[in-house]
Amino acid sequence: MRNPALAGLFSGDLRLQTVYRTQWESVTVPFQTTSINAEFKLKVGNSPDFITIGGQILHDKAGTIALTSTHILPAVNYHKSLSDQKNMYLSLGFMGGPVQRRFDMSKVTTNNQFDGNNYNSGLGNGEELANASYSYFDGTAGLSFNTQMGQDQENNFFAGIAYHHFNRNAKKSFYLNGVNQMTPKWVYSAGAKMAATDNTYITVHADYTKQGPYTEIIAGALITYRLDDVENPRYYLHGGGFMRLNDALIPVVKLEMKPLAISVSYDANLSKLSAASGLRGGFEMGLTYQKFLTRDNSSREAVRCPRF
Repeated sequence: MRNPALAGLFSGDLRLQTVYRTQWESVTVPFQTTSINAEFKLKVGNSPDFITIGGQILHDKAGTIALTSTHILPAVNYHKSLSDQKNMYLSLGFMGGPVQRRFDMSKVTTNNQFDGNNYNSGLGNGEELANASYSYFDGTAGLSFNTQMGQDQENNFFAGIAYHHFNRNAKKSFYLNGVNQMTPKWVYSAGAKMAATDNTYITVHADYTKQGPYTEIIAGALITYRLDDVENPRYYLHGGGFMRLNDALIPVVKLEMKPLAISVSYDANLSKLSAASGLRGGFEMGLTYQKFLTRDNSSREAVRCPRF
């Protein structure tokens, strides 16, 4: 969802992931989000290039009227090798598919339905609504660059840029005569993974998002401990935190037991809404399955990058 050109930038051939998030339970009916995504890497002939195919299904339900969005977004990403001496790739990715939005009309109440101080469900809501659902096609394109830093293959860097809603779809509206054009969104991402000691490393990354007049900055770092064999570990413990500027502090813990990993984070709300939320924002949990498919797979040494 950040950038389709980041698909496939992980150590392995296959990655499956699901994420569940619930937020604003202390303020209103909780917003609930679930996503499922998959990435699979394929070697291009005898070259060091790769193609990643994958996709994401995102389901989001928000608020009292159950405003629901469902995204089905297949993705493809081509990784072009730029060096014969070390891991250095330029990637071009595309993602796009249908999106459906809907809400529960029976749960809508408006000022027109109040007779004095009393609510009267027999009164019309006064809204010129055509349908309680509509669908449209959404598309995203992105570029990314990742490279090994120095001689240590564990140290690497990535940067990316993505252009979301490039088709500027004039989508349908809930209203009878309403037509809304999707405002394009730019997402800029960067990060690095650096060894600290023989059994620890640090990962830092940040995203800057701009859509029309609205912007978001999120940045932070994780420190990772190898819990067993330094040379070929199976168990890792990741811990750290991120900050969404003017909005939330996000502590993160992740336990990795190859090929499985589970992560937990929490958005502690620091915005002006904190008076109502009591600092309670959103709980999020992720489960990941990530591995090489064969012991001597040719991609084992090909693509390394920072990973969460």
